[in-house]
Amino acid sequence: MAREGWSSGKQTTVTEVFEAALAMRGPSFDYIDYNGRKYTLGELQERSIRLAHGLLAAGARAGECVTSVLDNSVEQLLLLLACSRIGAVHVPLNTAYKGDFLRHQVADSAAPVLVAEREYVERLLEIEDGLPDARTLLVKGEIGARPAKRLDLRSLDEAFTANPSEPLIPAKPSDLAMLIYTAGTTGPSKGCMVSQNYVCHMAWQIAENMLYNKDDVIWTPLPGFHANQYTATILSSLMVGARAAVYTRFSVSNFWPEVERTGATVTQILSTMVALIADAPDNDAAKRYYGKLRVAGGTPFPKVLQDKWRERFGAHTFGQIGFGLTECAIVTSCRVDEPRPANASGRVDPDFDVRIVDDHDNEVAPGTPGEIIVRPKMPHVMFEGYWRRPAETMKVLRNFWFHTGDIGRFDDDGWFYFLDRKKDYLRRRGENISSMELEAVFRSHGAIREVAVHAVLADMEDDVKVTCTLVEGAEVTEEELCRWSIEKLPYFAVPRFIEFRPELPKNPVGRVLKYALRDDGITAATWDRDKSAVQLVKR
Repeated sequence: MAREGWSSGKQTTVTEVFEAALAMRGPSFDYIDYNGRKYTLGELQERSIRLAHGLLAAGARAGECVTSVLDNSVEQLLLLLACSRIGAVHVPLNTAYKGDFLRHQVADSAAPVLVAEREYVERLLEIEDGLPDARTLLVKGEIGARPAKRLDLRSLDEAFTANPSEPLIPAKPSDLAMLIYTAGTTGPSKGCMVSQNYVCHMAWQIAENMLYNKDDVIWTPLPGFHANQYTATILSSLMVGARAAVYTRFSVSNFWPEVERTGATVTQILSTMVALIADAPDNDAAKRYYGKLRVAGGTPFPKVLQDKWRERFGAHTFGQIGFGLTECAIVTSCRVDEPRPANASGRVDPDFDVRIVDDHDNEVAPGTPGEIIVRPKMPHVMFEGYWRRPAETMKVLRNFWFHTGDIGRFDDDGWFYFLDRKKDYLRRRGENISSMELEAVFRSHGAIREVAVHAVLADMEDDVKVTCTLVEGAEVTEEELCRWSIEKLPYFAVPRFIEFRPELPKNPVGRVLKYALRDDGITAATWDRDKSAVQLVKR
């Protein structure tokens, strides 16, 4: 039932969520497993309080960032808890970043205190001249012999001070909990300002819609520099008194052994992991664990993969619960056990107002594609803007609605369907074409490894181009691929242009840079259907 009008709702913080779990389960509860090392709630309580004092001693302050470059480890969780206890902002960065990518985000965060694995310290020392606000670098592991030019290098272990001297003033619900940086596919990455209440509210949405309960063990290999680990695994499990398990990084061969070892009932994984696990060789641990995984969640599961997971692993339920972005949480949702139409991503969440509009912000009729715009029905359940970028914040808040830059539609029954990124949604000779849907079709061809569908300018208008890489050893021509697609696509969506490349251009987190492909346009290596013997029949 939709919530009408503005409501204050329940406002909370990371600290309050943790302390409620502590009161519910007690200090001896074995809450979380990091690669076989278990931590009780009492241990996390004591260590996070000590670290909070250590951060203050290192120069951290309320409202300022503590920026980290860490692998999956308990220190990530302790930083989240410690920052909340002093009102500082937790900023976990992608461990793949180096050079100017890393310098941009560390400098942009303006953090006086940095935290890093020993493995990544050298990267920070190489750019320290470009980090004017950084003062202290806390190192996890051996500090090493190389001296810093300006940064004060200290051991992270020593930051867990045993003699707290300053009082702790915890964050309020409206204070920032985190900065989560965008991937930067179209320009420099921006820090999404995530409040304490926002990160907790999103965790509550996930726990409620995925039917988490106190008997669950929620397992993830997802990195701590994405919000998913905190919302879908850590905070959501704390809210219901469940256990959590965080693995170092995703591994196909170790997936089922780790799920079995931890007794996981829920997994949180993303995108290509689903297919890799479904198509992996037989695994003794998977056979022993058949039927014990209650929910496989975290990403949309196409029907073909749902069928594979049910048949091979006995999985019961699949956890695509809705649509959302880093900026606006989960704005359409449904319970994982609720029947829904194919490809639907829930209905409008009662805490948000979601509309589909044309290019002039006029709402369109059900069934009509348009841009998805959002606004909240309570405070601090969406991002607070882009960190230190007021102009870019206002740009996406046109007419006081957040413009997602995504295309979607509602059906007559209120079910929502995501179609594409707006900049990737093509209009060709009066017909709308979703690049995402075309990519799914081409990805099903056995010779295709990776594919990007995008527009290119041809004969004074946009036309469709497929740029792809081939599976090693595969043999297929552009014309053969085009003829294959004719039997699977509406005539207006059959690409005019196809180009094979050794690799697709990507940013450091692995997302394809479609703008670069669009800018490349029609190259000397591009095959053109209009110059071939292929003929289309309108049908």
